[in-house]
Amino acid sequence: MFMDFNIGLAGVLIPVLIIVLASSLRVLREYERGVVFQLGRFWKVKGPGLVIVIPGLQQMVRVDLRVVTMDVEPQDVISRDNVSVKVNAVVFFRVVDPEKAIIQVENYLLATSQLAQTTLRVVLGKHELDEMLAERERLNLDVQQILDAQTDAWGVKVTNVEIKHIDLNESMVRAIARQAEAERERRAKVIHAEGEKQAAAALLDAATMLAQRSEAMQLRYLQTMTQVAGDRATTVVLPLPIDLLGKLFDRPLAPQAGQPSPPAQTPSGPQTGTV
Repeated sequence: MFMDFNIGLAGVLIPVLIIVLASSLRVLREYERGVVFQLGRFWKVKGPGLVIVIPGLQQMVRVDLRVVTMDVEPQDVISRDNVSVKVNAVVFFRVVDPEKAIIQVENYLLATSQLAQTTLRVVLGKHELDEMLAERERLNLDVQQILDAQTDAWGVKVTNVEIKHIDLNESMVRAIARQAEAERERRAKVIHAEGEKQAAAALLDAATMLAQRSEAMQLRYLQTMTQVAGDRATTVVLPLPIDLLGKLFDRPLAPQAGQPSPPAQTPSGPQTGTV
């Protein structure tokens, strides 16, 4: 009878030991760590690999060390110039200290999400709408630095923050379009004025050069006549400068019959002779 009792006891204990041993074994992947508590107190961080946890005496909490991609819900932001916009972003972070991530905060995922929403509203509210649209990289860096400083106590490292969308209402979109159109018109007028200024300066230089040499003016006049002659106009009236004729005819014309000859010109100034 005693042998039968031992056999029965062994038949009960062996399955119990197998169950206890199976429940005490944990397998942690390369990106996982186990925060082990012994009788409610923090004991150590284990993993990766095979980990033994004593049932009833120890408890283990798994922590994922991979980068978490968290989508921040659209936030209503009022800019410094009193423009209401909706902004959403994405936050990239990971756990670097499993002990702090479990002990210092109840739920580090929820806490990081709420902190990202609040920080996004605060940081963007300090800037004007034009800065939000044109300087996203600087705003991303500001939000990332603030989040990283505040989540450091939780063992969480915020690696990057990216603003995805800045949604404007229809009236503000039309106002921005009108502003952009006015800016383009202003640039076009400035470019046109600069071109007129440069053209006027070039014409002034050309006129100065032509005024210095009369031959250049004659050549320019003849070139203009050649260009006009090639056009299809039937009647062309061209002014003929008098000084041009004087250059073309070096000798005076002979006097006609019945007209007195021009008086001979005597040299002016004192005359000298020999005796």
